[in-house]
Amino acid sequence: MGGGFGGGGFGGMPIPMGGGGGGVFTGGLGVVGFIVLALLFGADPGEILGGMTGGTSTSAPAPSSSTSRRAQPPAADAETQFVARVLKSTETVWSDIFRDMGKVYREPKLVLFRDATRTDCGVGQAAMGPFYCPADQRVYLDLGFFDELAARFRAPGQFPQAYVIAHEIGHHVQNLLGISGKVQQMRQNMSKRDGNALSVRTELQADCFAGVWANRADRQRGGKMIDDRDIDQAMAAATAIGDDKLQRQTQGRVVPDSFTHGTSTQRTRWFRIGLDSGDYRKCDTFRAQQL
Repeated sequence: MGGGFGGGGFGGMPIPMGGGGGGVFTGGLGVVGFIVLALLFGADPGEILGGMTGGTSTSAPAPSSSTSRRAQPPAADAETQFVARVLKSTETVWSDIFRDMGKVYREPKLVLFRDATRTDCGVGQAAMGPFYCPADQRVYLDLGFFDELAARFRAPGQFPQAYVIAHEIGHHVQNLLGISGKVQQMRQNMSKRDGNALSVRTELQADCFAGVWANRADRQRGGKMIDDRDIDQAMAAATAIGDDKLQRQTQGRVVPDSFTHGTSTQRTRWFRIGLDSGDYRKCDTFRAQQL
Protein backbone atom coordinates (compact mmCIF):
# COMPACT_ATOMS: atom_id res chain seq x y z
CA MET A 1 0.00 0.00 0.00
CA GLY A 2 1.29 3.45 -0.76
CA GLY A 3 2.61 5.36 2.19
CA GLY A 4 3.10 9.04 2.81
CA PHE A 5 1.20 12.10 1.65
CA GLY A 6 3.29 13.21 -1.32
CA GLY A 7 1.38 15.39 -3.73
CA GLY A 8 -1.87 14.64 -1.97
CA GLY A 9 -1.11 10.98 -2.46
CA PHE A 10 -2.08 7.88 -0.60
CA GLY A 11 -1.54 7.22 3.08
CA GLY A 12 -2.05 3.64 4.14
CA MET A 13 -0.71 0.35 5.36
CA PRO A 14 2.05 -1.51 3.50
CA ILE A 15 0.05 -4.61 2.68
CA PRO A 16 1.18 -5.79 -0.76
CA MET A 17 -1.85 -7.71 -1.98
CA GLY A 18 -1.00 -10.64 -4.19
CA GLY A 19 2.71 -10.60 -3.40
CA GLY A 20 4.07 -7.18 -4.28
CA GLY A 21 7.13 -5.69 -2.63
CA GLY A 22 6.58 -3.29 0.23
CA GLY A 23 8.84 -0.34 0.80
CA VAL A 24 9.33 0.68 4.41
CA PHE A 25 11.74 2.59 6.73
CA THR A 26 12.75 3.73 10.16
CA GLY A 27 15.43 5.60 11.97
CA GLY A 28 15.84 8.98 13.62
CA LEU A 29 15.21 12.32 11.93
CA GLY A 30 18.54 13.64 13.05
CA VAL A 31 19.32 17.13 14.36
CA VAL A 32 18.53 18.84 11.06
CA GLY A 33 15.17 17.12 10.82
CA PHE A 34 14.13 18.27 14.28
CA ILE A 35 15.29 21.82 13.57
CA VAL A 36 13.04 21.82 10.52
CA LEU A 37 10.18 20.52 12.67
CA ALA A 38 10.65 23.35 15.14
CA LEU A 39 10.68 25.98 12.40
CA LEU A 40 7.61 24.64 10.63
CA PHE A 41 5.52 24.14 13.72
CA GLY A 42 6.65 27.31 15.45
CA ALA A 43 7.80 25.33 18.48
CA ASP A 44 9.98 22.47 19.51
CA PRO A 45 8.98 19.07 18.03
CA GLY A 46 7.21 18.23 21.24
CA GLU A 47 4.62 20.89 20.49
CA ILE A 48 3.30 19.07 17.43
CA LEU A 49 0.55 17.32 19.34
CA GLY A 50 0.21 20.10 21.85
CA GLY A 51 -0.67 22.39 18.94
CA MET A 52 -3.65 20.22 18.10
CA THR A 53 -5.77 21.82 20.77
CA GLY A 54 -5.53 25.36 19.39
CA GLY A 55 -5.51 27.26 16.14
CA THR A 56 -7.40 26.43 13.00
CA SER A 57 -7.67 23.06 11.38
CA THR A 58 -6.27 22.56 7.92
CA SER A 59 -8.90 21.26 5.55
CA ALA A 60 -8.25 19.22 2.44
CA PRO A 61 -9.09 20.53 -1.04
CA ALA A 62 -12.65 20.01 -2.19
CA PRO A 63 -13.18 16.76 -4.10
CA SER A 64 -12.99 17.05 -7.86
CA SER A 65 -15.51 15.71 -10.32
CA SER A 66 -13.46 12.51 -10.59
CA THR A 67 -15.02 11.33 -7.34
CA SER A 68 -18.32 10.85 -9.13
CA ARG A 69 -16.86 8.31 -11.52
CA ARG A 70 -15.85 5.65 -9.05
CA ALA A 71 -16.09 1.93 -9.48
CA GLN A 72 -19.34 0.28 -8.36
CA PRO A 73 -19.03 -0.77 -4.71
CA PRO A 74 -19.63 -4.39 -3.72
CA ALA A 75 -23.12 -5.41 -2.79
CA ALA A 76 -24.08 -5.03 0.86
CA ASP A 77 -23.28 -8.08 2.94
CA ALA A 78 -22.02 -8.95 6.41
CA GLU A 79 -18.55 -7.53 5.70
CA THR A 80 -19.79 -4.20 4.40
CA GLN A 81 -22.13 -3.92 7.37
CA PHE A 82 -19.20 -4.60 9.69
CA VAL A 83 -17.10 -1.93 7.98
CA ALA A 84 -19.97 0.54 8.33
CA ARG A 85 -20.24 -0.20 12.06
CA VAL A 86 -16.52 0.36 12.58
CA LEU A 87 -16.64 3.61 10.62
CA LYS A 88 -19.58 4.83 12.68
CA SER A 89 -17.73 3.96 15.88
CA THR A 90 -14.67 5.96 14.79
CA GLU A 91 -16.93 8.91 14.01
CA THR A 92 -18.39 8.82 17.51
CA VAL A 93 -15.00 8.53 19.20
CA TRP A 94 -13.23 11.23 17.20
CA SER A 95 -16.20 13.59 17.33
CA ASP A 96 -15.97 13.44 21.12
CA ILE A 97 -12.21 13.99 21.10
CA PHE A 98 -12.43 16.92 18.69
CA ARG A 99 -15.21 18.45 20.77
CA ASP A 100 -12.91 18.31 23.79
CA MET A 101 -10.31 20.13 21.68
CA GLY A 102 -12.80 22.82 20.76
CA LYS A 103 -12.91 21.58 17.17
CA VAL A 104 -15.45 19.97 14.87
CA TYR A 105 -14.72 16.53 13.43
CA ARG A 106 -15.58 16.28 9.74
CA GLU A 107 -16.54 12.72 8.97
CA PRO A 108 -14.67 11.01 6.12
CA LYS A 109 -16.27 8.91 3.42
CA LEU A 110 -15.47 5.23 3.03
CA VAL A 111 -15.40 3.80 -0.50
CA LEU A 112 -15.63 0.05 -1.07
CA PHE A 113 -14.44 -1.14 -4.46
CA ARG A 114 -13.23 -4.10 -6.47
CA ASP A 115 -9.93 -4.18 -8.36
CA ALA A 116 -9.47 -0.43 -9.00
CA THR A 117 -11.15 2.94 -8.50
CA ARG A 118 -10.52 6.57 -9.28
CA THR A 119 -9.60 8.91 -6.45
CA ASP A 120 -8.47 12.51 -6.18
CA CYS A 121 -5.03 11.09 -5.42
CA GLY A 122 -4.90 9.01 -8.62
CA VAL A 123 -6.01 5.49 -9.44
CA GLY A 124 -6.40 3.28 -6.38
CA GLN A 125 -5.83 -0.42 -6.86
CA ALA A 126 -6.62 -3.44 -4.73
CA ALA A 127 -2.92 -4.37 -4.74
CA MET A 128 -2.26 -1.29 -2.61
CA GLY A 129 -4.36 -2.54 0.27
CA PRO A 130 -6.54 -0.08 2.26
CA PHE A 131 -5.51 3.57 1.89
CA TYR A 132 -6.56 7.12 2.67
CA CYS A 133 -6.62 9.97 0.17
CA PRO A 134 -6.33 13.35 1.92
CA ALA A 135 -7.35 15.26 -1.21
CA ASP A 136 -10.89 13.87 -1.14
CA GLN A 137 -10.98 12.83 2.53
CA ARG A 138 -11.95 9.26 1.70
CA VAL A 139 -10.81 5.86 2.95
CA TYR A 140 -10.64 3.25 0.18
CA LEU A 141 -11.01 -0.45 0.88
CA ASP A 142 -11.15 -3.52 -1.35
CA LEU A 143 -12.86 -6.14 0.78
CA GLY A 144 -10.59 -8.83 -0.69
CA PHE A 145 -8.01 -7.39 1.68
CA PHE A 146 -9.72 -9.08 4.61
CA ASP A 147 -9.03 -12.48 3.05
CA GLU A 148 -5.35 -11.56 2.64
CA LEU A 149 -5.13 -10.42 6.25
CA ALA A 150 -6.46 -13.76 7.51
CA ALA A 151 -4.82 -16.17 5.06
CA ARG A 152 -1.53 -14.58 4.11
CA PHE A 153 -0.74 -12.61 7.25
CA ARG A 154 -2.38 -15.04 9.68
CA ALA A 155 -4.37 -12.33 11.42
CA PRO A 156 -7.97 -13.60 11.33
CA GLY A 157 -10.90 -12.10 13.13
CA GLN A 158 -12.81 -8.85 12.98
CA PHE A 159 -10.70 -6.82 15.40
CA PRO A 160 -7.59 -6.84 13.16
CA GLN A 161 -9.85 -5.62 10.34
CA ALA A 162 -11.17 -2.87 12.59
CA TYR A 163 -7.60 -1.93 13.56
CA VAL A 164 -6.65 -1.42 9.91
CA ILE A 165 -9.73 0.71 9.24
CA ALA A 166 -9.02 2.75 12.37
CA HIS A 167 -5.43 3.26 11.18
CA GLU A 168 -6.71 4.82 7.95
CA ILE A 169 -9.10 6.99 9.95
CA GLY A 170 -6.02 8.03 11.92
CA HIS A 171 -4.65 9.49 8.68
CA HIS A 172 -7.89 11.42 8.28
CA VAL A 173 -7.46 12.81 11.79
CA GLN A 174 -3.92 13.87 10.87
CA ASN A 175 -5.28 15.56 7.76
CA LEU A 176 -7.93 17.49 9.68
CA LEU A 177 -5.39 18.62 12.26
CA GLY A 178 -2.99 19.86 9.61
CA ILE A 179 -0.32 17.31 10.45
CA SER A 180 -0.24 15.60 7.07
CA GLY A 181 0.11 18.90 5.21
CA LYS A 182 3.02 19.95 7.40
CA VAL A 183 4.66 16.56 6.97
CA GLN A 184 4.39 16.86 3.20
CA GLN A 185 5.88 20.35 3.30
CA MET A 186 8.79 19.12 5.37
CA ARG A 187 9.47 16.14 3.14
CA GLN A 188 9.95 18.39 0.13
CA ASN A 189 13.13 19.76 1.72
CA MET A 190 14.48 16.48 3.07
CA SER A 191 16.65 13.72 1.74
CA LYS A 192 14.84 10.50 0.89
CA ARG A 193 16.24 8.87 4.02
CA ASP A 194 15.01 11.65 6.34
CA GLY A 195 11.70 11.78 4.48
CA ASN A 196 11.26 8.08 5.06
CA ALA A 197 12.03 8.51 8.73
CA LEU A 198 9.39 11.22 8.99
CA SER A 199 6.88 8.97 7.24
CA VAL A 200 7.55 6.27 9.83
CA ARG A 201 6.64 8.68 12.61
CA THR A 202 3.50 9.68 10.74
CA GLU A 203 2.41 6.07 10.25
CA LEU A 204 3.17 5.10 13.84
CA GLN A 205 1.04 8.00 15.01
CA ALA A 206 -1.83 6.60 12.90
CA ASP A 207 -1.27 3.23 14.62
CA CYS A 208 -1.45 4.97 17.99
CA PHE A 209 -4.61 6.81 16.98
CA ALA A 210 -6.11 3.43 16.06
CA GLY A 211 -5.35 2.27 19.58
CA VAL A 212 -6.97 5.39 21.03
CA TRP A 213 -10.12 4.59 19.05
CA ALA A 214 -10.15 0.99 20.34
CA ASN A 215 -9.80 2.15 23.95
CA ARG A 216 -12.55 4.74 23.69
CA ALA A 217 -14.92 2.50 21.73
CA ASP A 218 -14.48 -0.27 24.27
CA ARG A 219 -15.24 2.09 27.14
CA GLN A 220 -18.35 3.34 25.37
CA ARG A 221 -19.53 -0.28 25.18
CA GLY A 222 -18.93 -0.82 28.88
CA GLY A 223 -15.67 -2.71 28.35
CA LYS A 224 -17.45 -5.50 26.50
CA MET A 225 -16.24 -4.86 22.95
CA ILE A 226 -12.63 -6.03 23.20
CA ASP A 227 -11.23 -9.07 24.95
CA ASP A 228 -7.71 -10.47 25.26
CA ARG A 229 -8.11 -12.56 22.12
CA ASP A 230 -9.03 -9.46 20.12
CA ILE A 231 -5.94 -7.68 21.38
CA ASP A 232 -3.73 -10.65 20.54
CA GLN A 233 -5.14 -10.73 17.01
CA ALA A 234 -4.56 -7.01 16.56
CA MET A 235 -0.99 -7.37 17.78
CA ALA A 236 -0.51 -10.20 15.29
CA ALA A 237 -1.80 -7.96 12.49
CA ALA A 238 0.50 -5.10 13.48
CA THR A 239 3.43 -7.52 13.62
CA ALA A 240 2.59 -9.03 10.24
CA ILE A 241 2.67 -5.69 8.43
CA GLY A 242 5.84 -4.29 9.97
CA ASP A 243 8.31 -3.04 7.35
CA ASP A 244 11.04 -5.38 8.49
CA LYS A 245 8.85 -8.47 8.28
CA LEU A 246 7.37 -7.53 4.91
CA GLN A 247 10.79 -6.83 3.43
CA ARG A 248 12.15 -10.09 4.73
CA GLN A 249 9.23 -11.93 3.13
CA THR A 250 9.22 -10.13 -0.20
CA GLN A 251 12.91 -9.47 -0.89
CA GLY A 252 14.77 -11.66 1.56
CA ARG A 253 16.58 -8.80 3.28
CA VAL A 254 15.82 -5.78 5.44
CA VAL A 255 16.76 -2.24 4.40
CA PRO A 256 16.01 0.07 7.36
CA ASP A 257 16.63 3.30 5.43
CA SER A 258 13.75 2.38 3.11
CA PHE A 259 11.24 1.84 5.91
CA THR A 260 8.12 4.02 5.63
CA HIS A 261 5.71 2.54 8.19
CA GLY A 262 7.83 1.16 11.02
CA THR A 263 9.02 -2.21 12.23
CA SER A 264 6.74 -4.86 13.68
CA THR A 265 7.94 -3.97 17.18
CA GLN A 266 7.33 -0.26 16.64
CA ARG A 267 3.87 -0.76 15.19
CA THR A 268 2.70 -2.99 18.01
CA ARG A 269 4.24 -0.65 20.60
CA TRP A 270 2.48 2.48 19.36
CA PHE A 271 -0.84 0.76 18.84
CA ARG A 272 -0.55 -0.49 22.41
CA ILE A 273 0.26 3.00 23.72
CA GLY A 274 -2.97 4.30 22.25
CA LEU A 275 -4.94 1.25 23.36
CA ASP A 276 -3.72 1.40 26.96
CA SER A 277 -4.10 5.15 27.39
CA GLY A 278 -7.02 6.19 25.21
CA ASP A 279 -5.26 9.57 25.06
CA TYR A 280 -4.36 11.04 21.65
CA ARG A 281 -1.77 13.24 23.36
CA LYS A 282 0.26 10.13 24.14
CA CYS A 283 0.66 9.58 20.38
CA ASP A 284 3.46 12.13 20.01
CA THR A 285 5.65 10.05 17.74
CA PHE A 286 7.30 13.19 16.40
CA ARG A 287 8.95 13.99 19.72
CA ALA A 288 9.63 10.43 20.81
CA GLN A 289 13.33 9.69 21.24
CA GLN A 290 12.69 5.99 20.83
CA LEU A 291 10.15 4.63 18.42
